Amino acid sequence: MVSRTRVYLDHNATAPLHPAAREAMCAAFDLCGNASSVHAEGRTARATIEAARAELAAFAGVAPKDIVFTSGGTEALNLALTPSIETPYERAPFDLLVASAGEHPAVLAGHRFAAAQLELASLTPRGVLNIAAFGATLARASAAGHRVMLALQAANNETGVIQPVAAAAEMIHAAGGFLVCDAVQAAGRIDCDIGSLGADAIVLSAHKFGGPKGAGALCFRSDSYHIREALLRGGGQERGLRAGTENVAGIAGMAAALRAANVRLREEAATLSVWRDELEAEISRIAPEAAFFGAGAERLPNTSCFALPGIEAHVLLIALDMEGIAVSSGSACSSGKVKRSHVLTAMGVEPDVARGAIRVSLGWNSRREDCISFVKALERTIRTIKARRDKPAA
Repeated sequence: MVSRTRVYLDHNATAPLHPAAREAMCAAFDLCGNASSVHAEGRTARATIEAARAELAAFAGVAPKDIVFTSGGTEALNLALTPSIETPYERAPFDLLVASAGEHPAVLAGHRFAAAQLELASLTPRGVLNIAAFGATLARASAAGHRVMLALQAANNETGVIQPVAAAAEMIHAAGGFLVCDAVQAAGRIDCDIGSLGADAIVLSAHKFGGPKGAGALCFRSDSYHIREALLRGGGQERGLRAGTENVAGIAGMAAALRAANVRLREEAATLSVWRDELEAEISRIAPEAAFFGAGAERLPNTSCFALPGIEAHVLLIALDMEGIAVSSGSACSSGKVKRSHVLTAMGVEPDVARGAIRVSLGWNSRREDCISFVKALERTIRTIKARRDKPAA
């Protein structure tokens, strides 16, 4: 449980465990059976998994059999981004992966395509996929006889910018390609089922919407897609695509958290967007020089990414942490390092500005008072940093 003596505003890195998820996990921890066993205890564990699978399937808009449970978003992306996916209309391997330049490192570095088979699609200065440039890339690839797979986030983890997945899906499908959508940040925050996105597969991660760390899923549009080469081979669990004894408690917690998120999705989105806009207005008041990234595009309602020119992110993060405020510099998948954002670089943000970028992300247990506390702490921090910087040398 996050202490209320501190303010936690880093939900895009990981959301606090929702009480509904904790309750479901505690019940699952008491199940002693292996879900692959045929006795009553095993069948009870299996029933828990299949109930969760049905719940995720309903959210994703697919059949339960098309849900593959994984250890999280990174594993699901590594499983999906492979040349060896067979589709209903073609069994030949894909030979080109096109990914937007703002994708998660699991896409940019963890895929199973050779480095020479990866091509980045540019972003606009607002952080949105450049549809015209992507169309040109797709035309060149098709003319060269390539089979193309596209990896495109539903929403960016750093800026919160929502991507034109449905428009890109129409284009990639017209070229006979395949679309994998990283919906990790979008799930539980905006509508993002496979039908509305137009994707062939979407990826989910439980800890982003109040579920436990270590649970995720890859959801296929139908069972007509087949991956010839699984990442983990062993006992044949998850239709042979993800061997290993299932994480029953994690899976149960994931389903419970997603259920809770969807019940309040629209109401929470409306509330968080108001708080986010108020927060940005206050930041602009105390620091008129602040630069907000992706603010001109459609964004997740909970996310604000900004920089204060002249103040490096690591200085601001440490100072805010000492004030009891938890925020981040962007992606939380870099071993705790604060480094220049590849997302902002792809958006054309100047290096000296990008180095100061921090991200505030709200979530299910956020309060308006948290935003007020953040602004007050930020104002004190800016004042202190500027006073030290402007102090005459002794």
